[in-house]
Amino acid sequence: MAQQSADNCPFPPVIELLSIDSTNNYALSLLKQADLTERQETLQHGSAVFAHEQYAGKGQRGKTWQSHKGENVHLSVVLNPEKIGLHQQFSLVACVALAVRTVFERYAKSDIAIKWPNDIYFSNRKACGILIENIISGRDWKWAVAGIGMNINQVDFSEVTDRQPVSLRQITGKSFDCLPIACELRDEVLQRYDQADMTQLMTEYNRFLYKKDETVFFEKEGNRFAGVVKGVLPDGKLQVQVDTAMLSFDFGEVQWLIH
Repeated sequence: MAQQSADNCPFPPVIELLSIDSTNNYALSLLKQADLTERQETLQHGSAVFAHEQYAGKGQRGKTWQSHKGENVHLSVVLNPEKIGLHQQFSLVACVALAVRTVFERYAKSDIAIKWPNDIYFSNRKACGILIENIISGRDWKWAVAGIGMNINQVDFSEVTDRQPVSLRQITGKSFDCLPIACELRDEVLQRYDQADMTQLMTEYNRFLYKKDETVFFEKEGNRFAGVVKGVLPDGKLQVQVDTAMLSFDFGEVQWLIH
């Protein structure tokens, strides 16, 4: 079933599924198939897949993302990243994170931050997660699929033990229809991408950076240390001031010791 975008933007319709293992898996499988069906031929820049249930959602670094059926947004947006190029890959991360942050703040009506590299936080609680997966051939970045999970109506997160999630319903006391929000998310991602200025993207990203100029505890190779979060560089490295030294870390190199 196809659903028009929320504001009638000239984007491809959103593919609506009742249940799937992962919307990213679904989109990637269509992109990788050589013999396309009629539906698969419509999968292009701006196509999106929404599922009411995602029973094997993926998170960063091989983690799973638990979500109750029908209560949250499970969305994947197909992007042609040719205007960015592999040398500016983090710009796409920043673009998607800013778009998701904008939509969530629109409903939460509260200050919403981006926790490096691309989680969306309300206070000290995770509200949205993003996983971007790519199809790369040699030096050619053919496709990017931006998977977005947004907590909407779920209030029971007892299965989650490694962090404290939060949903729009918990923040606002209201219930929401997930599909229109998914369409709004897709539209915001595409509008930001089409209008993106890479320098401006990083300036805005750092303006909303979670814990910026605050002391955070990290762990690297079993060693714990404290540092002040200073910003994120265009290549995606996190800048942390430790004593008088300014250090830069790749994603996965350090672990935040906060939830």
